[in-house]
Amino acid sequence: MPLDHDVPPAMNRARIDTPLQTGVRALDTLTTVGRGQRLGLFAGSGVGKSSLLSMVARGTEAEVSVIALVGERGREVREFLDDDLGPEGLARSIVVVSTSDEPALMRLRAAFTATRIAESFRDRGAHVLLMMDSLTRVAMAQREIGLSAGEPPATRGYPPSTFALLARLLERAGTAEAGSVTGIYTVLVDGDDHNEPVADAARSILDGHVVLDRKLAVMGHYPPIDVLGSVSRVASKVNPRERTEWAASLRRVLAARKAAQDLIDVGAYQRGSNPLVDAALDHRGEIDAFLSQHLDDQTPLDVAWAQLARLTTILGGAR
Repeated sequence: MPLDHDVPPAMNRARIDTPLQTGVRALDTLTTVGRGQRLGLFAGSGVGKSSLLSMVARGTEAEVSVIALVGERGREVREFLDDDLGPEGLARSIVVVSTSDEPALMRLRAAFTATRIAESFRDRGAHVLLMMDSLTRVAMAQREIGLSAGEPPATRGYPPSTFALLARLLERAGTAEAGSVTGIYTVLVDGDDHNEPVADAARSILDGHVVLDRKLAVMGHYPPIDVLGSVSRVASKVNPRERTEWAASLRRVLAARKAAQDLIDVGAYQRGSNPLVDAALDHRGEIDAFLSQHLDDQTPLDVAWAQLARLTTILGGAR
């Protein structure tokens, strides 16, 4: 079977109108993933991207998961398979591995091989979850190949072919006339700079981005998802209006707390100045308990929304 495959024509793609359960409350409610969406996980090194992928692999309702580990440390492969993924996640997963010591062409082919496997299931009408860790390593592999072939270095040393390859790779995921490939791609941001070239190019192609915050990880808040910095471009299309309003209510409370954080830290905030900030301070424990989740905890989609509904009721609607 050839690695190259035709991208579904734009006019033949089914619209994304069904949410995909991931088992992670913060994702399912505040950054809802649609079946056939392509989502990026943006974070620096050691923040928890692989752990979040393992949570999704165990908690998703997708029929099959295809996981590509591209350019990762060889030591982490067995740990990911045995500990993070575990027998439950591995039972319905296909894993493609190319470690960092392998040639650039091998790393590049690993990404396209995993994509082709996912496409083969989609062609049979299945709904597939494709997870790739990481898209940045794919770009680095193409940079090595391009520079070796004599391409001129452009943005931060990446030749033009790198960004063309990212578009070709990412567009192969998504919906078709029947079946879908939901793509979740991790992006290793260089020096926690979310505007570096690969992150910026990926964000412009993907249908949403989830930002993992190192400060939350240091505080022991897992998964360390920065809710206010994360966006799903299909959330409003796959969720009914009531659920969208619940998510917006919690976002308003979190945004108000963030805006007043400096005043809170120095003790200058006066209670009663902002009802949203008061609600955030009074119910901080309930909010953090909803947004944090143990690695082995998978919450069904309806249960996650019911918990969010109760939380917004406690917060007073956050109008």
